[in-house]
Amino acid sequence: MKPPAFHYFDPTTVAEAIGLLQHNENAKILAGGQSLMPMLNMRFVQPDALIDLNRIKDLSFIRRGTDTFEIGAMTRQRDIEFSPEIRADCPIVIEAIENVGHRQTRNRGTIGGSLCHLDPAAELVTIAGVLDGTVEVTGPEGRRDIHFLAFPAGYMTPAIEMNELVTGIRLPIWSKTHGYAFIECARRHGDFALASVAALIEVDAEGRIARAAVAVGGVASVPLRMSEMEAGLVGQAAGDDLFKKVSRICETIESAADAHVPAGYRRHLAGVLSFRALRLASMRAQKRRAS
Repeated sequence: MKPPAFHYFDPTTVAEAIGLLQHNENAKILAGGQSLMPMLNMRFVQPDALIDLNRIKDLSFIRRGTDTFEIGAMTRQRDIEFSPEIRADCPIVIEAIENVGHRQTRNRGTIGGSLCHLDPAAELVTIAGVLDGTVEVTGPEGRRDIHFLAFPAGYMTPAIEMNELVTGIRLPIWSKTHGYAFIECARRHGDFALASVAALIEVDAEGRIARAAVAVGGVASVPLRMSEMEAGLVGQAAGDDLFKKVSRICETIESAADAHVPAGYRRHLAGVLSFRALRLASMRAQKRRAS
């Protein structure tokens, strides 16, 4: 199929793009296009205007600050994948992004496009949740920040206004000794995850968990931050018994059946992956602390 007719705009500045959004009510933003183009071709979306951000050079960057990474919304996933600074200081991002589609997908796909599409099974939205990311949004009134846990307004719906753009995201950097793991289950590599889990752990000198963050993707209508699981981990001695216990919290997730698997299987899968991710993150944390 071919997309319906639309007006095409290719602004070169953020201000120009926002102006176009203000004057075109039924407009769609084109970032990487890896999700939007198939939806246009199948006529799931039928915009009157398409605003292409690919000529806005100011939106493509990776900057390391003192304790955060700043990433522009139009930064290609492939550039993130091969960033030596992110690999060294935020390796869970690399582990997750290697599961995003295929090389061709990551060549064009952008981090901003993935965050705005907000598919709960997408890897980068789960990473933004586990890292307590802050989304930078720019509109006619200027820039504002949205903590990522407040960013999903509903299923595949970001909490931004119609005349606003996501211009970047800030991801906090954990300590050098933290452990990490991103694990997902898909029908085949490159497919959307049936369930995924991202885990971050810091352990103290006695092997007790000093800090933990866990996020689950693909199970509910939005990516989930597992705060109850985190509370059950902190202060406890890392070990399989503890990880099995807290992973059972996934049985309480409100999930729905779909064409691929029943809801109960997804919850079970989330529990299994949580155990594996926590175990791997803990092992890595202890190894890095000892080195």
